[in-house]
Amino acid sequence: MITRTWVAGACAAVMLLSVGSANADGIERNFAGSVQLDYLAVPTQKVGRELSLDGATVELSLKLAMDFDKKVSSNVKMCVACHGLEIGMAFFDIRVADQLNFRVGRFTPQFGSFPVRHDPANHRTSDKPLPYDMGRMLRLREFNMSILPAPWVDNGLEIGGTQFMGESARLDYAVYAVGGPKGSADATDFNFIQSRSRDQYYVDNNSRPSVGGRIATSIDIGDDFTVGFGTSFMTGHYDPNNKLSYAIGGADLTLRYKGTYLRSEYLIRRTEMSLGQNPSQRFKYGPGADGTFDNFFLKDGFYTELEVPVSKWSFIARWDGMRRRGNVVASSPLRSESAVLRYTGGLAYKLKTGLRIKASGEFYDFSDFQDEVAIHLGLAGPF
Repeated sequence: MITRTWVAGACAAVMLLSVGSANADGIERNFAGSVQLDYLAVPTQKVGRELSLDGATVELSLKLAMDFDKKVSSNVKMCVACHGLEIGMAFFDIRVADQLNFRVGRFTPQFGSFPVRHDPANHRTSDKPLPYDMGRMLRLREFNMSILPAPWVDNGLEIGGTQFMGESARLDYAVYAVGGPKGSADATDFNFIQSRSRDQYYVDNNSRPSVGGRIATSIDIGDDFTVGFGTSFMTGHYDPNNKLSYAIGGADLTLRYKGTYLRSEYLIRRTEMSLGQNPSQRFKYGPGADGTFDNFFLKDGFYTELEVPVSKWSFIARWDGMRRRGNVVASSPLRSESAVLRYTGGLAYKLKTGLRIKASGEFYDFSDFQDEVAIHLGLAGPF
């Protein structure tokens, strides 16, 4: 704990000192951050911790951006949340042209629409949509979290760019190679703790990168209306022996009318499992009609969210869900097809200081468990 605190203080001090000397060497530096304090209550349970990471949590983001010249820049970002201290960014951007940019270091590879605005100051609810949840959903342990927790931070190389088509349209693309998710040699799913554990080191666990990409377009129709659409993918192996593969695909749609947004995304992941030496004992369900065990499962999810601003208020309605299909280990409470639907209503009020008070209520409809209610109350803002 002392080490983490010292490192956090040292990183913050370096950032502040760098900003203080911004003009000394002719290099432009910018410091920014955001923080959110959120309290999660589960009134349908006596002890909410059995279902989720309830209670009060803080999400802190500190970012230093440095422009060496018009072609080269760098970003370093430190995050503190329920997972502890993390370096969420540490990369160089080398821009050859609008259509060609090289990003090298530690970053969030481009996948989907929500990860771009994952910082709590950039979205109006306290938690994330189910396909991108990172520990705040109910029954997170039973479902082993989400499909791709956001932000997914990794080491690697990303090549991307933007092609402007007139003054009203643009086409963005990105392809990348990163370390990818991790799991043990006999895994049946990702082990997200390994991906963030200092004991496992922040390196690729199987000497083979995961690859992925994204292509998206945005079209302005007049000054008031914008439509955006994107598709994403990521694939690779997650075990040390390069035998267990995974593939993730996604599609997203964003509609904007003045300050009102309608957003929707769908993600699906196919994950191979190790059957072990005795699959009949390891898994809950027996072989199929052909006498063999399926060595994979499917996990998919979606969200549709409407955000309507009225003066200093923002009103949010969200419907999201997640489903898992396939065999499960014998000790799992899930069935061969298990799902959760969630209905969220929320509001955010902007104070004069730029801070926002967030409040939301969530109703969880589980296929395998009793339904639950969750309540969020938080305070968030940039600085």
